[in-house]
Order: sequence, then structure tokens, then C-alpha cells
Amino acid sequence: MAPRAEIVDGVKTFIPLENNPEILKLLCENLQASPDLKFHDIISTAPEFLQEYHFGSCRALIVLTHHPIYQAARSHVELTIPEYKGSGPIEPVIWMRQTIGHACGLMALLHALFNLDGGRYVSPGTTLAALRQQAISLGPTERAQLLYDSSFLEEAHMDAAARGSSRAPSPRDDNHHHFLAFVQKDREVWELNGGMNGPLLRGVLSQGEDLLSERGLELTVRDFLVAAERTGCNEMSIVAVTGTDGGA
Repeated sequence: MAPRAEIVDGVKTFIPLENNPEILKLLCENLQASPDLKFHDIISTAPEFLQEYHFGSCRALIVLTHHPIYQAARSHVELTIPEYKGSGPIEPVIWMRQTIGHACGLMALLHALFNLDGGRYVSPGTTLAALRQQAISLGPTERAQLLYDSSFLEEAHMDAAARGSSRAPSPRDDNHHHFLAFVQKDREVWELNGGMNGPLLRGVLSQGEDLLSERGLELTVRDFLVAAERTGCNEMSIVAVTGTDGGA
């Protein structure tokens, strides 16, 4: 039986998730998402590596960074993001505030699932599809509460988090890492991070470019790679998200 979340300092808190393709795939299965979604470890952003493995068209990246890297790359950026107050189906992206402790891995995956191809990888008729539909109509505070109260999301996350390759920590353990997602939607590149004030438009790609192109990397993980080099910290991982047809 999967462990349960705990209340830590008055906040529901999960076990932190590992950022590896197997665990993300398992979490997708627990969420009843489409099996067409595929996950790939990006162990290098060097052109020769990306060309050799040819991951197909990548329109989402899930990134995990150690706190010093995150702070160096984003402390100044966070101050420029206005508080998000949007809701409804005409918003350019679905963004969700994170209010569950240690749930940033789940939030990164949900941001990818809810936004890629208009929610194409959220299987119709599932609990996840119902949550997405509810979330769209709600404002940020109510949307965050919807996720916070969901036993379905809690069970899906806790089961996947407990089955990682390393010893599963307690929800009470300190967590010095943070997840975020980059999602390409209609050529726009969005940084979706439930710990920020709202979604961040990073820029626009040209026809034929994806998130693993030179321009795509510049709009997504380049800041973090530079910060890792500057801080001397290498605790960072990148997972590319693609679909079976080469698109995502």
C-alpha cells in the first residue's frame, strides 16, 4: 500500500518525486493519462548527443534543479512576474498554483498534461479529465484548492514517489530541489511553475523548431545550465516529453 501524505506545519505534504522517465511514466499511468506520452532522459544538451538519439519533436521539458541553481537562475526573474488572476477557456495556458508541499514534480507533469495539444494526452472520461475541466473554469485560488483536496492526485503521486530507484524520503524530510515544466503551445514557449506568481512566456519558436533545438534550449534550460556552471552545482536533470507520432 502506498504511503499517505502528511500534514507538516499545517500543509498537506507529499514524498518528493524523482525526475526519471520510469517514474514519470508510472505517474502518468496512475493518473490514467494517455500511454502515447513518452519520456526521455536528456543527459547532455550537446548537439551531437541530441542528433544521435533523435528524440523526435519535443514540446515539453520537465526540469529538476537543486536550490542553489534555481535561485541563481530565477531569483531575479520571479520578481518580474505579476500575480496571475486568469481563468476560463480563452487563457493561453492552464497554470496552477502549488499549495501542496513537495508536490512540484506532480505539478510539472500536470502542467504538461493539461496544456499539450489542448489536453490531448488527458484521456477522456477519466478522473483527470474531470479535474482538468473543473480547473479551467476556476480562478487561481479555487483551482489550487481543487488540486489540494484531490485524493486521486494524492494517491497517484504517493504511489509513484514511493517506487523510485532510491530510498523514498519522508514527507517531513527537507527537500532542496524544485521541478518546473516548459511547454510549447502554438510555437510559444511557456515556463509553468506552480511556485511562481503565474505562467511566464519565454518566447516564440520558428516553424520547425522544438524545445531541443538551439533556440528552444535558449528559451528553456540554458539559464539553469549557466547557473549550474556558475554555482559549481551539478544537481540538475532534464526529461524530454514527446508523443508516439513524433509530436507532443
